[in-house]
Formats: sequence, C-alpha cells, structure tokens
Amino acid sequence: MKALITGASSGIGRDMARILANDYDELVLVARNEDHLKDLQIELSENSNAKIQIVSMDLSVPENCIRLHSENPNVDLLINNAGFGDCGDFAETDLSKDLTMINTNVTAYHILTKLYLADMKTANKGHILNVASIAGFMPGPLMATYYATKNYVVRLSESIREELRRAKSDVKISILCPGPVDTNFNKVANVAFSMKGLTSQYVAKYALKHLNRFYIVPGTNVKLARIGAHLLPSAWIARITYKVQQRKIER
Repeated sequence: MKALITGASSGIGRDMARILANDYDELVLVARNEDHLKDLQIELSENSNAKIQIVSMDLSVPENCIRLHSENPNVDLLINNAGFGDCGDFAETDLSKDLTMINTNVTAYHILTKLYLADMKTANKGHILNVASIAGFMPGPLMATYYATKNYVVRLSESIREELRRAKSDVKISILCPGPVDTNFNKVANVAFSMKGLTSQYVAKYALKHLNRFYIVPGTNVKLARIGAHLLPSAWIARITYKVQQRKIER
C-alpha cells in the first residue's frame, strides 16, 4: 500500500504521515521545506517499517504537479493537504500572494486529483482525501481568496463523488473540513483565531479514522457551524464571518 501526502512537512500532513507509516508499505511525502521533510523521514524510518520517500517541491508551479505524478504513479491514497491562507481586505491584499495561494490551494489540487483519479479509475481502487475547511461552505470577507479556494475544493470533490457513484466505481473521495487548527497556518495567514483550535494530531487521527465518510468534520463547534452555513442566508453568513475575521486581525 502506497500513500502520497502533500504539505507533509508540518501540521496535519506531518501527523497523518506519522499515523500512516504504521499501516502503509510506502509513503511519498511532499513539501517545500526539505529540512523538515528530512527530519520526518529519519523519524518515520526509525519508528516504522515503511519506505519513506521525500520530495521537496513547490506545488504552486503546475509543471511540478505533473512531474510529481509522472514520477510517483499508482498510489492507493492521495492526500491533498498543501495550502495556506491570508487575511485582509481583498482590494489591499498582495496580488502575488493571492495567485500563489490559488495555484497551491486550487490548481495543485485540481491537477493531482485529476491525474491520480484517472489512475485509480483504471485500477478501480484507491482513495483521495482533499483537505478543505469549514471555510469551504461559506463566504469569507477579509479572507476572500482563501475561502474561495476552499469552496472550489468542496464543490470539485462533491462533483467527483457523484460521477464515481454513477460509474459504480470502487474509487473513493473524501473532504476533510476542519475549523481552526493549531498549525503554522495562522502565522502565514497573519491571523489569530478567537476560537480555540484543535491540535493537528487530533485532526489527523480523526480524519484517518473516519476516512469512510465523504464529509469529515472534526469538532462539535465546526459541525454546528456547517449546519448554520446551510440554514442561514449567505448575506448573513458573510456579515458574521466579517466580524469574526476582523477580530482575528485585531488580536
């Protein structure tokens, strides 16, 4: 059994790798930070029998995503986890950072999901876990680009799920939709969450335990937020979200 995890050098991706190393024969761990990947490779090699391959790569470059697939085909589990956010008024946030975010959070997910899904459909087996967010179910003023990218991941995955169902395929797809998680995300996004975040260890363990589900939503408060996002008008959600994001910036 072979799993490929993007964004594997820290946070949820790193903790998923620690869990999967006990169950999978081979892990391909992908991230930009080569030093952190090497540290994780040493750790997992000492504590498991899995073959650990590391790939230092910037997935915001589409050609890298295509190369990653060509060099590492036929995985049993693909975890699209690489991503980051940013906070601020949309007209004032950095355009270059926005575009890199879109390429990382959307384009990389799109390419890797498409290429590996084709392999899996041919083999009629395999599982794709796309790491989205509770943000994928609502508008996100003051984090507009990030929320939009996660909406894309949710809708893309929902659409693929229906295509697989109609094809009676044994290939599975899931989306992980956490709320705040105590990871490096907060520093990169320039925010401080008012709601206490779950640990990345808890989210990783919860996700892999419930991989048989399509919507994987850890935490009671986040489950309630998802229900509220469906019940309340979008304009109300946008106003509530604005106030929440504003408090993050001011903290």
